[in-house]
Amino acid sequence: MHAVVARVTISDPDASEPVLREQVVPRVSQAPGFVAGYWTRKDNTGVSMTIWESEEAANAASEMVRPSAPEGVTVESVEVREVVASA
Repeated sequence: MHAVVARVTISDPDASEPVLREQVVPRVSQAPGFVAGYWTRKDNTGVSMTIWESEEAANAASEMVRPSAPEGVTVESVEVREVVASA
């Protein structure tokens, strides 16, 4: 398995959170190879981690992070990492 880890800056949490819940999460969870996803926030920063069945699926998903960011969300970084353990 592989993970896509994205870090974002959120300028308007009240406006972007409904878009995340209603559009981004459903779209991501239906993508081929999706296993699980977590979106977190502290103040005006966010970190998401989505887990994918393969490196290929994770790479494909990582390409969609920037274009699918809601208005008011700036993607600071996106990386694909190998999952080496889980609980």
